Amino acid sequence: MFNPDRLADIPEKPGVYIMKDKRNKIIYVGKATSLKNRVKSYFQSPKNLPVKVASMVSKIEDIEYIVTDSEVEALILECNLIKFHRPKYNILLRDDKQYPYIRITLNQPFPRIEVVRRVKKDGARYFGPYANAGAMREAIDVINKIFPIRSCKKDLSNIPLDERPCLNYHINRCLAPCQGYIKEEEYNEIIKNVIMFLEGKQSTLVKQLKTKMQEAAENLDFERAAALRDQIMALEKILEKQKIVSTDMIDQDIIALARGSGSVCIQVFFVREGKLISREPFILHNTDDVERKEILTSFVKQFYNNAHFIPKEIILDEDIDDKGTIEEWLTSKKGSKVSIIIPKRGKKKELAQMVAENALAYLEQVESKEEQEKLRNRQALEELREHLGLETIPYRIEGFDISNTQGTESVASMVVFEGAQPKKDDYRKFKIKTVEGPNDFESMKEVILRRFKRTLSGDGKFQKLPDLLLIDGGKGQLKYAREALKELGLSHIPTIALAEEFEHIFVEGKDDPIILPENSEALYLVQRVRDEAHRFALTFHRSLRSKKNFRSVLDDIPGIGKTRRLALLKTLGGLEGIKRASIEELAAVPGMNRKAAQTVYEHFHKND
Repeated sequence: MFNPDRLADIPEKPGVYIMKDKRNKIIYVGKATSLKNRVKSYFQSPKNLPVKVASMVSKIEDIEYIVTDSEVEALILECNLIKFHRPKYNILLRDDKQYPYIRITLNQPFPRIEVVRRVKKDGARYFGPYANAGAMREAIDVINKIFPIRSCKKDLSNIPLDERPCLNYHINRCLAPCQGYIKEEEYNEIIKNVIMFLEGKQSTLVKQLKTKMQEAAENLDFERAAALRDQIMALEKILEKQKIVSTDMIDQDIIALARGSGSVCIQVFFVREGKLISREPFILHNTDDVERKEILTSFVKQFYNNAHFIPKEIILDEDIDDKGTIEEWLTSKKGSKVSIIIPKRGKKKELAQMVAENALAYLEQVESKEEQEKLRNRQALEELREHLGLETIPYRIEGFDISNTQGTESVASMVVFEGAQPKKDDYRKFKIKTVEGPNDFESMKEVILRRFKRTLSGDGKFQKLPDLLLIDGGKGQLKYAREALKELGLSHIPTIALAEEFEHIFVEGKDDPIILPENSEALYLVQRVRDEAHRFALTFHRSLRSKKNFRSVLDDIPGIGKTRRLALLKTLGGLEGIKRASIEELAAVPGMNRKAAQTVYEHFHKND
């Protein structure tokens, strides 16, 4: 427990405070104008604190602080620390790595568009994050239809001369830079147009394209003029659908919050050049004891810390803390004035209310869907209890599967469903150690023994016991799984096997299978568990097999590590190129020398 006497040592300066629990894990990060005053406020009577804050304070073992020169510096540091550590008691956007981004590979010749989930400082241009992946895909589809840019991942510096352009060229979806049909300067002009489109500057883009179309027509370049005409028409159709929401003709983000039963929705409307181009909803959980102002403040800081475009105006439906400091930070980040506006009346107030109404409508849809899903899950568990004759509802179900290729690289998976939902933090994978050859029965016995021995030994990662074991297979797999449980004195754990061919359920002691109704939620649930166990095992097996195949060829050569291996593959075009290469060619590869080249050459030519 933290000793409040230490509060006297905290300075009355701006900075960031970092709260840790007894395991030295960061549980909260905050900023303050006065570190001492802010931290002291947590150590008043628990009766005066919200439940969530009181719970957090009871877990504080240590408090560290970092003094900064200004509030803005403290704010930036706070944002970065929250993003990195993701403390339990901070209000968190879902990890931004999970949100998709549109990436334009400006760091490559003839850039292309791709979807990524991680932003890197690599010279590429990123747009996002997109909470609505469907809307992002729709934007990409539109771009692909309007702008003929490449979608392939080919290394354009190494294209065989006899290769023909792909289908996209013939259907006017690509200008075939791989064949030299378009100059890089011309291609980059198209990429600039794509960027303008994603920035929401469609009106400006249309004006520019019309000017270029006129120039092309005057120069008698009617083919280019026709292509530009088609782009203009497609863009104008999009503009017709966009709602004019502001006569200011400036870039704005309009943000509003709606609170439901246990969740919060924050809706962001993106207005560019006065037109609504898109919107993104964000659902935040575990906010019951948190004031609206704190939620909105945390969102604004985290959202714009990750954002790759900041508008001139940010309109909020209610006030936030640190408004002036955040404005100063965003202005510095953008390089021009950014205003945060909380309108009291007029058109902007109406816009904020419209966004708030949309946030509430979206939240109601989400919560309705979640409630329906909860009902289906409860129904599935109750049906399963009834059909299997269980004493209690099988809240925690563990599914097991074996995967191998003719007995090699044999692995097992363990997946966990709680409340009929996957609990991926509890998933585990095993390499089969004691079984040789393709013996799924003995492999299943081994993995069940290993899983529950970990429980009996006190391993915290395996401490929870399942209410139901689900084995992917038939009577054989079931028999060996039950043998393992009996050896460990855990025969009371209910166990079933699900055979894929007819979806029959086998239970120990019954000759006839249990056949669940075809349209039952219980059948759907056991299928999901079985399929997930199969997917997880197969993915693990494939990764091991791939690593083994790769290692067997290059990594077993003395003196050839990862760096040299990658250089050889890239420079010589794969394994076949390495095999054909002379010692001189091998030695010329970056990172190689003659001794290493000799070793590689002899490895592939020892039987010549």
